[in-house]
Amino acid sequence: MPKGLGMPEEVQGRPETDVETEQEIREPKMYRVLLHNDDYTTMDFVIEVLVSVFHKPAAEATRIMLDVHKKGIGICGVYTYDIAQSRVAQVHRLARKSEFPLKCSLDEA
Repeated sequence: MPKGLGMPEEVQGRPETDVETEQEIREPKMYRVLLHNDDYTTMDFVIEVLVSVFHKPAAEATRIMLDVHKKGIGICGVYTYDIAQSRVAQVHRLARKSEFPLKCSLDEA
């Protein structure tokens, strides 16, 4: 191959290197999505939310619902920020539609 037509060995005065070796790869911050107890939202509705929004099996949804009921708070899952925010918004939309004051929040894990 004629000189100058191949890949240069140096780019802007630096030898060619793997991009991954030059940059630090960080895991994204993770956030817990929490449901909070109130005196009006039914246990059945909380289970419905856990199954439909968080894709929990019925037995796990029931366990989380009992945590919410007995401890005042229950952890629905741990997600990246964008997904956690989306799940919180989904819960609030469903709660408003069903006229329940169910509160959902996120907390850095």
